[in-house]
Amino acid sequence: MLDSISIIRQKIYKVIFETDTPAGQRFDIILISAILLSVLAVMLDSVEQIHAHVGLWLFRIEWMFTILFSVEYLLRIYSSPRPLQYIFSFYGIVDLVSIIPSYMALIFPEASYWLVVRLLRVLRIFRVFKMFRYLTEANILLRSIYQSRRKVLVFFIAILVMCVIFGCLMFLVEGPAHGFTSIPKSIYWTIVTITTVGYGDITPQTVAGQFISTLAMLAGYSIIAIPTGIFTAEIVSEMKRESGNRNCGNCGHRGHYKDASYCYHCGVKLPDSEV
Repeated sequence: MLDSISIIRQKIYKVIFETDTPAGQRFDIILISAILLSVLAVMLDSVEQIHAHVGLWLFRIEWMFTILFSVEYLLRIYSSPRPLQYIFSFYGIVDLVSIIPSYMALIFPEASYWLVVRLLRVLRIFRVFKMFRYLTEANILLRSIYQSRRKVLVFFIAILVMCVIFGCLMFLVEGPAHGFTSIPKSIYWTIVTITTVGYGDITPQTVAGQFISTLAMLAGYSIIAIPTGIFTAEIVSEMKRESGNRNCGNCGHRGHYKDASYCYHCGVKLPDSEV
């Protein structure tokens, strides 16, 4: 009896956790499809016209997916050799969080819209379709952002100071009569103007105010490329670090990745050690 239970657990584990088998790949593809459909149902339910006509059906579909995901979560715990390790892992927490909003919606109806966090489960697509090489490129971007954090912080502080100055000027020039009822609201207008969003809910009426807003808009267009340049420079540096200085002994071509086995230029096998 114990052996049969153990065999069943192993079979469930292979289907749910392993993607090297055809059954495991099919399960993950079906799971990802179900996740996307459940999120689509939540998004459609937020449209008032659709909710009025098929809201009940969408509600039933959502609970069907919730029950399926709940059973799947319990099967993962049941079949895992180390249940606690799975429960407190990244995917385990995401799996749990993806089903909690449905049960919370029984008390707080608005909580159902938090089901969009199920999209995090789609990250399994990297494992299913052997796309881990793309994660290397993502790591380059993350490291570039981390390396440029000080420059971005200095840039952010400079922009914040400029927004406060422009906001104070607009409050003094325009005043409450033209919608600039306080300095914080004037700073809000400055941020909206500098970022070239321009909601139009507050507009300067005086000549002096229009002149200041012109300067703010020109400043916004002038500084919008600065963070792009910062990130670009860091990305280039990270790509150079990632590439290393491996040389091809046949053609002398440089700039190969650390894990490259063959020359990008002539196709000759590269030496195992880096130069």
